[in-house]
Amino acid sequence: MEDQSDQINTLIELNDELENYFRNTIIPQLFVDAHLILRKFTPPAMRQFKLALTDVGRPIADIKENLRFPAIVDNIQHVIESGEILEKEIQTTDMRWYQMNIIPYVLVKENKTNGVIITFVEITMRVKDFKEQEKLISEHEMLLDTISHDIKSPLTALNLTVQMLKMAPERGMEKFPFLVDNLESSLVNMQHVITELTKSRWQKYRYEAVQELLNVEHIIEDVRMTLAPQIHESHAIVSSNIGPSEIVFVRRKLRSLLYNLVNNAIKYASPGRRPEILIKTEEEDGHMIISVIDNGIGIARENFKTIFGKYQRFSDSADGNGVGLYLVKEIVNSAEGKITVESEVGKGSIFKVSLKLEDAARSSMSDKEN
Repeated sequence: MEDQSDQINTLIELNDELENYFRNTIIPQLFVDAHLILRKFTPPAMRQFKLALTDVGRPIADIKENLRFPAIVDNIQHVIESGEILEKEIQTTDMRWYQMNIIPYVLVKENKTNGVIITFVEITMRVKDFKEQEKLISEHEMLLDTISHDIKSPLTALNLTVQMLKMAPERGMEKFPFLVDNLESSLVNMQHVITELTKSRWQKYRYEAVQELLNVEHIIEDVRMTLAPQIHESHAIVSSNIGPSEIVFVRRKLRSLLYNLVNNAIKYASPGRRPEILIKTEEEDGHMIISVIDNGIGIARENFKTIFGKYQRFSDSADGNGVGLYLVKEIVNSAEGKITVESEVGKGSIFKVSLKLEDAARSSMSDKEN
């Protein structure tokens, strides 16, 4: 009897130690038995997972929604059967992230897994930091792609202008001032690109995209000036029909968006047909819809899903590295906008970009209407 009494006292002491541990630990933990019944949990678990004392004795399946992890029962069952430790990253109902470890609870004497202890370590800040780093890397990649792409364009314009200057004595010098203006414009554009790169370098590689209230007509005029040599060489007609004209956006990004769409419309002009490009804006459900319409070679329907991929080109009829439409898509995505394409081979294409109109732009439009 004395031995039995000693064993009972030892068990009581061990149970008290376990209870003290569960009461005082700062880590959310759950103890689930081999029948998948919740037997214990630490106080932090009550705060993080909205558990109550009445949940003890309930099947873990009944409270799995608190963990936003529908496969938890299957994972617990796997650990009980295999005896392996399982690690997962999960999210809770209050949108926090945790590193979840499911550890087998082994009865040493019987060498049997009699349940699991589930431990949670919060990693919300780590996940947020990781997402911020991903966003920053994506921004840098897009910036570098834009820079390399935008430097190539004024270089192309410079080359065209130089070729035209070489022919100027033969055709007369009346166009000389126009050609000199093109040279100056191309050099200024290259200087702007290099300045942006330098600024991002001195800001410890952190590129800050500053939004401002922009006039779309001014951006279109800037694009016209930048593409002047290409427009002149191709005899393209670039017109606009502007409804809403102001939007809160990043100047460089809006310029790059319009530049690439108009430049593509010129590059992929239909042979034997003068390029005609129309840029128009409309308001729809609190969004500005920017449409770039051309009469070029068009795009086959099977290419609609791939044309926005990096280094993807839908035609070999013009020079290019397949970055332009990829940059447009990235700019639109980063602004939580939408871009669609309508096209028919041999007739032309319509690219539509939907960007949210901020309160400042909508208020400005309302004031003009009144």
